[in-house]
Amino acid sequence: MFRYFSAALLALLLMLPEQMVFAQDASRSASCLKCHDSESMPDMSRSAHAFAADKRTPDCVSCHGPSPTHVRKPAGVSERPKPDFTFGKTSANIHSASERSQVCLSCHDGGASRAMWTTSQHASADLACDSCHKVHSNHDKVVDKLTQADSCYSCHTSQRSQMMRPAHHPVPEGKMTCSDCHNVHGSAGAKLAKADSINATCYSCHVEKRGPLVHQHEPVVDDCVSCHAPHGSNVSGMLVSRVPMLCKQCHTAHAEGGLGLIGGQAGSAMTAATPGRNAINMWQGRSCLNCHTQIHGTNNPASRYLMQ
Repeated sequence: MFRYFSAALLALLLMLPEQMVFAQDASRSASCLKCHDSESMPDMSRSAHAFAADKRTPDCVSCHGPSPTHVRKPAGVSERPKPDFTFGKTSANIHSASERSQVCLSCHDGGASRAMWTTSQHASADLACDSCHKVHSNHDKVVDKLTQADSCYSCHTSQRSQMMRPAHHPVPEGKMTCSDCHNVHGSAGAKLAKADSINATCYSCHVEKRGPLVHQHEPVVDDCVSCHAPHGSNVSGMLVSRVPMLCKQCHTAHAEGGLGLIGGQAGSAMTAATPGRNAINMWQGRSCLNCHTQIHGTNNPASRYLMQ
């Protein structure tokens, strides 16, 4: 019986220091709440950063430091000193964006999504975590699919107008958001693409375009944005320009009725296909996609990108 009692006492003693530390954290947050109550601060009672009966939850001191002179204003000082660590990009804040982000990364350092933050375009632009995230709130707009884009648009204004065009990804409808394609915390891909390349990011949804196919269209393999405007376009299919003008940017021989390859034979592409008609008549009111329906690639061994 003494053995069981000793084991229980040992377990209690091992738990005591942790409970004492937690009790200390509770008291120092309570000191902050004497002034920073619900009337002076937004409601954050349901926030992950709100104080709760969970030792993993940060408190005020975890981010702002003990701040003894802020808690108890020294005698003879007219204005209360600021906390040891302050946030927000203001002229009065002495802490840089990198320093402010480092406070957040002391907890939020896990996972691949934030591994490349220090080399990301956002960090290089002198942005910090608190430039986008709102900690003292129950609703952080950037983690909500319905409101995230509005936060991004505050800087990326041209993308806002592009998303308002007739052909766009369903971001305004709330079915997608910016972080579905972009890793805002850093990426090895161009334009902060979520995958290692823009194409790989597109293929995460448009898997039918991935291939491999017997005949693959070179621009498709190279870069989807060669033909598509990813944020929105006035042309159906989010194309950067209308067909056949889009095709003629590369297929210049077809555009001018010059020499092209038809069935492996060199000749006039337009006149060989339609005797008695010139190239202008051939292009007016017509589209390459009337015949080349499999423009992303095809497994048809006879003809490239033609109807199957």
